[in-house]
Amino acid sequence: MSKLALDGVRVLELARYQAGPRGGMIMSDLGAEVIKIERLGGEETRGNPPIVRGQSVYFTVYNRGKKSLCLDMRSEEGKAIFTDLVKTADIVLENFRPGTMAAMGFAYEQLKAINPRIILVSVSGFGQYGPYKDRPAFDPLGQAMSGLMSLTGQPVGTPLGTASSIIDRTTALHATIGCLAALRHRDRTGEGQMVDVCLLDSALTLVEIPTSYYLATGEEGGESGRPPYKAADGHVVISATGREMATRLFKLVSGGTAEGGPVNSSAGGDRRKMLDDWCATRTKAEICDALMEIGVPVAPVQTIPQVAADPHLWAREMLVKVDDAVAGEMYVPGVAMKLSATPGRVNHVPTPGEHTDALLGDILGYDAAKLAALRAAKVIG
Repeated sequence: MSKLALDGVRVLELARYQAGPRGGMIMSDLGAEVIKIERLGGEETRGNPPIVRGQSVYFTVYNRGKKSLCLDMRSEEGKAIFTDLVKTADIVLENFRPGTMAAMGFAYEQLKAINPRIILVSVSGFGQYGPYKDRPAFDPLGQAMSGLMSLTGQPVGTPLGTASSIIDRTTALHATIGCLAALRHRDRTGEGQMVDVCLLDSALTLVEIPTSYYLATGEEGGESGRPPYKAADGHVVISATGREMATRLFKLVSGGTAEGGPVNSSAGGDRRKMLDDWCATRTKAEICDALMEIGVPVAPVQTIPQVAADPHLWAREMLVKVDDAVAGEMYVPGVAMKLSATPGRVNHVPTPGEHTDALLGDILGYDAAKLAALRAAKVIG
C-alpha cells in the first residue's frame, strides 16, 4: 500500500472541543501520527453529549484515528516528558487561551529552542494579538461578532445562528492549511514557524463580500439571506444566479411570458412571489425534476435521516462505520479530501491513555520500570 500524504509527520495535540481537534483529525486522516495529550482520565469532551451506548459522538467525530497519551502537564515530570516529545515532533497543535502556553513554559520561542524545526499551530477565539485576545470564545460568539448571524436565513429579521458550529470547523480548516503551508516552508528552509488562527478571523471570511461592499460604499448589501422555497411536501433551494439561468427558470414558471432576473435581487419581489406560488403546488421531486431538465441548480432541503440515507454520500465514503471500544461501533464522517495517489484513512477512537506506554516506550525508550514509576506518581495514565 502506498504511503499516505502525511506519513512520517508527528503532531502533538494539546487541544479540546472542536476547532483544534478537528484540525488534528484532518491531519490524522491524511496519515500524520497525531498524539492527543490528555489530562489523566481523559479530556473533558469525552463526556459531551450526544452519547451513544456510553460513547460521546462529539468526541468520536473529532478524535478518531489519534493516539491517546494521558499526561499531567502541570507536573515537572510531565513537562519534561513533553519537552522530550517536542524534540521528536513536527507540529504542536494547541487551542488554549493566548498566554497559556507561555505560562506552561512552552511559548513558541521556547519550543523553537527545544526543536528549531517545530511548527506551533495556535487556535484561539480572537488570535494571539489584538484588543480581544484574552477573551474566551466559542463558535456562536464568532457567528455573532462577525455579522454572520444577521445574514443567516432570512434577508431581514432576527439574527439566527447555525445549528452546527461552522466557525469552529472553518477555523480547523484554516489551522490545517496554515500547518501544511508551514511544512512546505520548512521543507525548503529547515525552519519552523508559528501559525495563528482564530474563530473571529475565520468567521469574517464567511461575510467577506458584504463587509467589503460596506467599506467601499457605506451601504449594507452584497449578500443577503437565502430562504428556501416551500414545496407541497417540504422545501427546496433554487440557485438561478445569472440572467440566462434565471430567464430559463421564469419562462418555465410563467409558461413562457416572464422575463428573467436575479431571484434574490432587491427588485425581485414579484419574481419571488411567482416562484413561491409555483413551488407551493408541486412536490420537491416535481420541482427538482423540472428545474434539472432546464439546467437550473436545485436541491431538496433534506432532514438528517434523509442525509444519512443519501446514496451519493455512501458512494463517496463520507459516512463510515468504525469499531469502538466503548460503544462497539460508531459512525463518523469520512475523509473529505479525495487524493488519488495517497488516499486518507479513518481509524478508531482511542480510549484515555490507550497508547501511553507504547508511545513513551517506542519514542523515548522508557522501560517498564520507569513507566510503572511514572504511573504510580500520577504523571501518566
